[in-house]
Amino acid sequence: MSSHYRLVAFDLDDTLAPSKSPIPKRMADALVKLLRCADVCIISGGNIAQFERQVLDHLEADHEALEHLHLMPTCGTRYLRFQEGNWITIYAHDLSEEERDSAIASLKEHAEELGLWETETWGDVIEDRGSQITFSALGQSAPIEAKRAWDPDGSKKVALRDAVADDLPELEVRSGGSTSIDITASGVDKAFGITRLSEYTGVAFDDMIFVGDRLDPGGNDYPVVALGCKTVAVEDWEGTANFVEKLVSVFPGR
Repeated sequence: MSSHYRLVAFDLDDTLAPSKSPIPKRMADALVKLLRCADVCIISGGNIAQFERQVLDHLEADHEALEHLHLMPTCGTRYLRFQEGNWITIYAHDLSEEERDSAIASLKEHAEELGLWETETWGDVIEDRGSQITFSALGQSAPIEAKRAWDPDGSKKVALRDAVADDLPELEVRSGGSTSIDITASGVDKAFGITRLSEYTGVAFDDMIFVGDRLDPGGNDYPVVALGCKTVAVEDWEGTANFVEKLVSVFPGR
């Protein structure tokens, strides 16, 4: 395994942690070791509060290590760095109030039309994240088993995504996690975030590697494939932990 990578980027849900769940200790320990060897980016559809609950609250990392961690919530529409003891927003591409209202209205209308507006949910079904509107069919806090069972072949999400996209040609509408649809400014996806990351850090795509569980065509990690940086497909956080532990073992360190 090569150790030349200057930056390793990760999806969050089902890559670093089970969906909407805290990062397991083994994964957290592996990430801290990786931060001593290379820069690390986490890019996901979740908001910064979700990053805090799932990752930051469970990392036993000092300030020096955190300065090598790059956070890109809401699919890269926001970028945060740890500087002088605080998390600083480098950029934020927020939607206008009109765009957010239109997205919310379209999601609710078409979910009801398609019979996808569920009555038994866990938390908010539609969340306004400023730079992203997210629809979660079973709610933000739905159990993993229920989420996996809701749309096993992805057809429900595709139908909803297509209907909403027709309403919002000026916005980016994409499949998110197992039960979610994400809406951002046009052209803003994980490829956008990784491209901005390269520009801000000066790290070329050849010196990056991206790890995700949805790298298949149609998956929310797929846009990264076209960039030219190497990608690694995993099925769950344990696969990611195996990869990171092997990668750290061949790094010479900082």
